[in-house]
Amino acid sequence: MVDSVSDKLSESADIRADHLTIMKVALPVPVRSLFDYSLPSALPVPRPGCRVRVGFGSRVLTGLVIDISDSTSLDMKKLKFVEEILDSEPLLQPRHLEFLSWVADYYLHPPGDVYFSALPKFLRAGKSLKATETPYWRISDAGNEVFLQGPGRAPVQHRLLEIFSEKQQALGPESLKLASSNWRAAIAALEKKGLVERVENNLSAEEGAALPALKATKDQQQAIDSITASLVKFNCFLLFGITGSGKTEVYLQCISDVLANKRQALVLVPEISLTPQLVGRFRERFKVVIDVLHSGMSDRQRMQAWNRARLGVSSILIGTRSAVFVPLARPGIIILDEEHDASFKQQDGFRYHARDVAIKRASMEAIPVVMGSATPSLESWHNAKQGKFKLLTLEQRATAGGLPDIYLLDLEKQPIESGISIPLREGVRKCCKQGEQSLLFINRRGFAPAVCCKECNALIQCSRCDARMTWHQKQGRLVCHHCGKTNRWPECCPDCGGDEMVTIGQGTENIHQAIQQMVPDASIERIDRDTTRLKGELEERLQRAQSGEAEVLVGTQMLSKGHDFPNLKLVGILDSDQLLFSSDFRANERLFQLITQVAGRAGRADKRGMALLQTRFPDSPWMQVIAKHDYREFAEMALQERKLAEYPPFTHIALLRAEALEQSEAMKFLEQMYKQAKDLIATNPQMKPVSLSEPIPSAMEKRAGRYRAQLLVQASTRSPLHAFLNHWRSTIESARQSRKVRWSLDVDPIDLY
Repeated sequence: MVDSVSDKLSESADIRADHLTIMKVALPVPVRSLFDYSLPSALPVPRPGCRVRVGFGSRVLTGLVIDISDSTSLDMKKLKFVEEILDSEPLLQPRHLEFLSWVADYYLHPPGDVYFSALPKFLRAGKSLKATETPYWRISDAGNEVFLQGPGRAPVQHRLLEIFSEKQQALGPESLKLASSNWRAAIAALEKKGLVERVENNLSAEEGAALPALKATKDQQQAIDSITASLVKFNCFLLFGITGSGKTEVYLQCISDVLANKRQALVLVPEISLTPQLVGRFRERFKVVIDVLHSGMSDRQRMQAWNRARLGVSSILIGTRSAVFVPLARPGIIILDEEHDASFKQQDGFRYHARDVAIKRASMEAIPVVMGSATPSLESWHNAKQGKFKLLTLEQRATAGGLPDIYLLDLEKQPIESGISIPLREGVRKCCKQGEQSLLFINRRGFAPAVCCKECNALIQCSRCDARMTWHQKQGRLVCHHCGKTNRWPECCPDCGGDEMVTIGQGTENIHQAIQQMVPDASIERIDRDTTRLKGELEERLQRAQSGEAEVLVGTQMLSKGHDFPNLKLVGILDSDQLLFSSDFRANERLFQLITQVAGRAGRADKRGMALLQTRFPDSPWMQVIAKHDYREFAEMALQERKLAEYPPFTHIALLRAEALEQSEAMKFLEQMYKQAKDLIATNPQMKPVSLSEPIPSAMEKRAGRYRAQLLVQASTRSPLHAFLNHWRSTIESARQSRKVRWSLDVDPIDLY
């Protein structure tokens, strides 16, 4: 492979004879630096963005060339040589490398991890682009003639020709393997005879007429005009639209202008569950190549979608958070749907926030970024009020139904059975009789969130976490939702030996069972992570929900946003108080977002919907503002609270987390880092605005068998915080104690537990 790639490169690159060439190479290792390698004079100079194979310790790794130099600060005798050049053309262009460099600096993360996050798994492993392409074949004229002559002595080959003749299009392995397990030998024989011919790919624009754009409302048109007027420059738009106000239609009409200018659109969604319906609408509207990128796809599928976007073959890329790093040939706009969603934040490893990264990328590409939400994050809302983002509002629903009426059901005054109050039960029954759909929302999967001893009231705890185990009746297992540990149903109480154990509370399994008993003839669809594990299961269940085939929906937050259920009349929220008294400083924000998004699924056609919220605190000011659909009043209350507490968006924060097998080790490490941080601030005047909170155990101190603790860093402005973090991280990395614990530095964390 080295010779063939080198031959291609030598046609356009000069061989060096008298001077040194040093490659600055990024490697996927947890070290915050690039590595210098010498390029042998027999090899041509690869351009930045190409991959190389290099030795690293006793291993051979795939690296990415970031820069080329004729000097190094290291001893030349100790430099290793580049062993192999893997690409004849750069996979990433200089502008994209510059963007990734900024991301690495901002999140203080090893650059190799960041650069390689922009590459699919196949390329990270050193495989060639060609090796990942799926082969496709189509029947030739000669093949058609042979097929018409009838079966010969090769029945498998004839069957393949029959399939090609029926389909009249290029076919790949997924279609051909249905004919025979021996299809590979048969297709090879057909290709050798010239009866089929290989084609590059089977990708083309969707056939059929595109659906015309809907007539925009006044608010929609104003938003569309503002965005399309900014297609050739950077601008950050916050599209604040109530649920059902037609934010997707705004996206579609803006993308239409982008495509007319021969540029590409990147659309980010927080979860896989949002992609099927959204992709469907896009494919109805645009007869162009549309690709999807998310974790539910195979590595080969992700590789191919990535490459088509990089080459400009696909016009629209729809993906979850990691798609923000995909290189685009002609970027024209970036859209984040449900910009408030916590799923845009990576919670382990490389802890980036796709929303903030998307804004920076749009700025560097000089294109607009549009962030849509019915319940914007308080950071985005504050930025819009400060004039940093341009606020666009959609005040009315696009349909005649209007926002659903929200009623607070006081559980202290309502008898309940299996977690469902009488008014909610009657509402579900009424909807079933009238041929309307209802949705029961509870953000807990499984049958019951706790199992308790009837004698001593002890709860069954996970031995590896500070958490209760959840009973999953269908599996017949107790499961910890934090570490995945499972147990059988306890024969007796581990505390007192009592032999009677009972479940406490409800999960989606329990509610599903209760609804079946309430309305035995109804078609019920449960949608949560347990019921959608198999490939295609999520799409099938959502299709039954959207078509109205399912009369009652039961689910978790997978159903809370972005979905359009035209026949949904009633939403019941069973446990509205789950976040009301949380220690998380974002709890009230998440409560408002979650309830508003779930309630907003009702009444999206011409009928007015209704939402019933079961709560023990109906007089809470947060519940009152939720019942009024008043985001502005909520935001004002929440921002005042944040300002008093000195939390974002009024301060910038970072969190040093540590975990260890021994309870004392994590705290001991953080206490030492705390002392070093205090000394660093005291000796550097530019870092004076930075404040530290003393180390404390995490809210869930033990998780997956390890003890956790944390240390909070705050500053009113970004500059001194990052100056401090840069110095402090180097101190942490060099500390001997850092090798005894697992630690991470999270810039802009979205939670403090």
